[in-house]
Amino acid sequence: MFHRWAALVLVLALWAMTPKNAAGQGNKPRGHGAGALGRPYPNPFNPEIHIPFVVDSACADVGLQHEVTIQIKNVLAQVVAIPVLEGVTSAVSSSTMSLGGTTPISRLRLVCGNYTAFWSGNVQGTNKEAASGIYLVVITVDGVRQPGAMRIFNRK
Repeated sequence: MFHRWAALVLVLALWAMTPKNAAGQGNKPRGHGAGALGRPYPNPFNPEIHIPFVVDSACADVGLQHEVTIQIKNVLAQVVAIPVLEGVTSAVSSSTMSLGGTTPISRLRLVCGNYTAFWSGNVQGTNKEAASGIYLVVITVDGVRQPGAMRIFNRK
């Protein structure tokens, strides 16, 4: 019984010492080529997720393209899926031009602006539904994982 109380006290002490704005929870892009993730919706406990994201909100050159990758990872940091770009992708470079909803966001060339990614809840490359649990969304712009550009969400 003592061990349970000691564990509870330890968890509460650690929780009290964590910063209120923890790393990975920010929404502001930083530096040139920065990206930022919005809050995944509908969340929590939904099989399909929409993820708003921004590519270089402080872009002076509107035609400048950035290489963007978004990954859905499990708590072991294993890539579970790569979401697709939702909607019409006229901002995508001509070499990767296709209809929205079918273009995976992996090394995708995008101009500055606001976008939405979509994940159907399936494991990458299969029709198998991903397990219930906590997942991370990570954005990488121009080969650099963006500081503060990681979101956590629950699935089912």
